[in-house]
Amino acid sequence: MHLEPDLAEDEGLLDVLGWFRRQAHTEQRFGAVLRQSIDEVLDGQRTGRFDLDLLESTEKTYLGTKVEIVARSAFQLDRGDDMDYSIAGHEVDAKFTSGTKSVNWTIPIEAMGHLCLLMAVDDRRSKFRVGLVRITDDALNAGRNRDGKRSLNITGRARIRWLVAEGDLPRNLLLGLPQEKREAIFRASDGYRGGGNGGQLRTNELFRQVQEQIVDRNTLVTVASQEDGLKRARDARKVLREEGILILGHQNDHPRIARALDLPVPAKGTFVAVRLAPAPTDTHRPCVEIGRTRYVAWREGDDRVVAPSLY
Repeated sequence: MHLEPDLAEDEGLLDVLGWFRRQAHTEQRFGAVLRQSIDEVLDGQRTGRFDLDLLESTEKTYLGTKVEIVARSAFQLDRGDDMDYSIAGHEVDAKFTSGTKSVNWTIPIEAMGHLCLLMAVDDRRSKFRVGLVRITDDALNAGRNRDGKRSLNITGRARIRWLVAEGDLPRNLLLGLPQEKREAIFRASDGYRGGGNGGQLRTNELFRQVQEQIVDRNTLVTVASQEDGLKRARDARKVLREEGILILGHQNDHPRIARALDLPVPAKGTFVAVRLAPAPTDTHRPCVEIGRTRYVAWREGDDRVVAPSLY
């Protein structure tokens, strides 16, 4: 296999690159590390936040530390003597950045000569990148920020060896919704404060606005602003049944119903809502039988029904 000269000569970089490539499900694990870190710092359950742009500057700084800590745990990495990690016998520093300009890592002077594990996310696009690079003077721009840190120049960016060139970040459901849907969800509780009935009203509206796609636990607790966000989802079934809406989970007959209607099948702690319509006798659409009645997913022009109470 042909290697570029700088890579062929950097045995440490090759060792660390090889170590990660031998791990199982590396891309998925990095995606989970980044999603968990972002969600924990946003702390949607207490703050209602779902957008990194709403973080304070100190929180954005801490997010990098959170990513470092969660990655160490996820990959069971040892601490380095001088850098964040010791991997395959080499000192490796962790660097994180976020946003659309996902190559703007800032490198401290103490990282000079060391390897850096570069991690970047674009939460709006649900994408992330992970790479390795050796920090050398010719790989950095001359200018420094107030902390004396420098950024990678064109040469440095060209030397990055990507473990994940463009991975799929587990999506941030609320961030990806059209603004009018988000506003409808959070305004559903106008006149109420915090959790309580307001949390239930917002959860009900979430399942009106978001159908036929997975709603994850973090979305639920952010909308409900309560620990018992999952209970709010279950309670929403009683209200939305009159509107013909089923809320499917992972138990009972729910997986069969989801598969029959060609919907994503919820895992534990997740839900998918669907509005039902009576199935025409000659339909070619996916349909399901519940309690001896056949249903399809509602589409414009279909009749409205009350959803079954037992399923």
